[in-house]
Amino acid sequence: MTLSLKNLTRLALVTAFLLLIPLVAMQFTKEVNWTLSDFVFAGGLVFGTGLAYQLIASQANGPAYRFGIGLALAAGFLLIWVNGAVGLIGSENNPANLLYAGVLGVAAVGALLARFRPLGMARAMVAAALAQVAVPLLALLIWRPWSTTADEAWNTAQVLGVTGMFVVLWVGAALLFRRAGATGVRPA
Repeated sequence: MTLSLKNLTRLALVTAFLLLIPLVAMQFTKEVNWTLSDFVFAGGLVFGTGLAYQLIASQANGPAYRFGIGLALAAGFLLIWVNGAVGLIGSENNPANLLYAGVLGVAAVGALLARFRPLGMARAMVAAALAQVAVPLLALLIWRPWSTTADEAWNTAQVLGVTGMFVVLWVGAALLFRRAGATGVRPA
């Protein structure tokens, strides 16, 4: 698994460009207020996700596998980003949001156990989708983070809607890996 200097440079430039967006926005509005740690976190997340894609997808010879890797990494990226920015259950300070680390753990451990083989990756992504569904259910049982007021009921609907979106991403990745496995695509 090697990466050319050209690809690393391109990835660093894309990361820098994306970080310029909030930097410029901070000059025009008080709504965007990033600290140095926000920029470091976002830069590491963007660069790390891109690097992971480059390293893993470069080993595959089929588009279904590459799209599957991209979709799985996008799901993980979005899960970290949204959960860190505003939280998925209540605010970002709600301890129930820490359960989402388990979803990422299931996906990562599953991928490692599958040794990135397509059919094993498909199973890992289905497991991640199931873990994604389990988080709000566990949170509801353990913390009772929602009450019966109208505002809180809307929050419940939002949590379930966002959970559904992430399930679609994980299952979509699983279907792409399954297709890659059916066509005999294997990472080198």
